[in-house]
Formats: sequence, structure tokens, C-alpha cells
Amino acid sequence: MVVLQICLPKLTPMTKTLIIALTLSLSFCAVYAQSDRSKTTDSIEVEGKMLYQSEAASWYGTDIFLEKCKSKSSRSGGYLSYDTGTGMNNIFFSKDAEPVVLATMSFPYNPRADNCKLDSTERKFSAAEAQLYRIRTVALDAMKANKDSIFRFYKNTGTNPVPMIINGQKRVYFLTSPHANGLILFGNDYLTILDKNDRITSTKKLHKNLISIPFKSRQDTSSNKDVAGMHTHLAETGDFMTATDICTLMLYEKFTTWKQYYVISPTYVSIWDCAKDSLFALTKEAWDKIAADQKTRHPTN
Repeated sequence: MVVLQICLPKLTPMTKTLIIALTLSLSFCAVYAQSDRSKTTDSIEVEGKMLYQSEAASWYGTDIFLEKCKSKSSRSGGYLSYDTGTGMNNIFFSKDAEPVVLATMSFPYNPRADNCKLDSTERKFSAAEAQLYRIRTVALDAMKANKDSIFRFYKNTGTNPVPMIINGQKRVYFLTSPHANGLILFGNDYLTILDKNDRITSTKKLHKNLISIPFKSRQDTSSNKDVAGMHTHLAETGDFMTATDICTLMLYEKFTTWKQYYVISPTYVSIWDCAKDSLFALTKEAWDKIAADQKTRHPTN
């Protein structure tokens, strides 16, 4: 299958000037951002950070499980991560008909490889873990049954199910991850919602495409570094950056040279600050006016 790819060009002086101008204007614009738009972006940011906490725990927990519990890896049937109220747990469970927890990796919030507590004691699921396991299994079975009609799969990628319960609503996100270095994948993501009886009520494709963004590592010694990344959203995807976009950015931004990331839709431009981990949105009209003003001020760039 063809993977849609956006390759970021080298930033021209005019583009760099625009980015600087936008950065300086954010404080001014924020005064006027107390509106339905800011409420929407605040909600997206919160959900994106919840997704990130889960995926970060799974990232680091997987590495620790494979390193410290090698004798159990052949028995593994999968993993899931969840918020304990004081931090994040990542568990690996067996592939038995009645699975048991093989190991538990406990993290504070903002998991890292060096702040994990490993408990390799085998045990039964807790009530919360059993619920997450059930909705994960239901959503995965549905994904396999609908792989030709809803879900798409690409070479050199993996599919990560992320079960969560947010304000009582049962959700399973599906994220696509790269198997190659130097790429960040946005899109080919899905959201399945289940009712209180663990029956699927809807499955939505969040992006219409898979977007592959190459990036330069922070260890790259070349002088020409990308200070920003960008992709576009079709109207069907929505006006703003998605929670899955934010999750992906928070997972990978530390490896890039980006200061900001932009998602441009027909009506809004979402701006993610990679240092502050915060989301802001401008109308597309305001964005275009700033760009036009910079072009007028710097006509030779």
C-alpha cells in the first residue's frame, strides 16, 4: 500500500521569521483565547496527555519486561497500561485462556526508563485491569473482523491498542507506530467506543491517511536543523490537532530538533509548543494575515 508522506523542506529565512513572529505573538493572542475554541483545545490537550502517559508507560515497560523478564516473554499475550491515581502501571499478561499478570512495571507520571519499579510476581488481574483487558479484547477482535472495511495496515508499521476509561466512557484507541528509525507517523488511527456492557457502539477513523514525517535527530551535527514540523488535516479529520497527534508528538519530540509543530486545517492552525507541551490555535484567517504581513516586511526572503 502507498504511504502518504509529507517531507518538510528546508526552512527559508522567511519561514524562520514567520515562526519567530508566531512565537512572539502567542502571548498576545492568548489574552483573547478564552472562548469555545480554547475550551476545545484544552480538552484535546488533556486527552492527548492522558494517551501519552499510557503509551510512555507501555514504551518503557516493554523494554524493561523484555530485558528483566526474558523467561516469561514467550508466554506473553500482550500488555496494557493505566493510571493508578498516583502514577502509571504497565502490565504484561499471559496468553492463557484465563490470563494472569506476568509482571507489573510501576512508574510515576511522565514515565522514563530510570524511574520504574518492577514487580515480577505473577498474579490475577485486579478489577480495573480485568475491565481494560475485556474492552481491549473486544476491540481487537472487531478490528480483525473489519480489517478490510475500516482498518488499514501498512508495511513496516505496528498497531498499538490503547484501552482507556475516561469519565466513565470506555474507549480503545488504535495507534500506528513505525518500525523504522527517523520517522514519525501521524494518522491511520482509530477510536472504538464501547457501552457499559462492553459492546461496541462506534468505531471512527481519526485521520483519513497515514502521514510519515522524517525528522533530524538532536544528535545531528549539521547546521541546518528543522525548528518546526507540520502536517495538514482534511475537513473530515476536524478543525484541530487530535489527541493522538499530541500523544505522538510528546513521545517523539524529545528526539527531534523541533521547537513547534503545526497542524493546518481549512479553518484553524493548531500550534504545539514542544518545550512547554501546550496547545494553541489560531484561525486560518489570522495565520494567513501574519504570513502576509511577514512577506510584506521581508519581501526579499
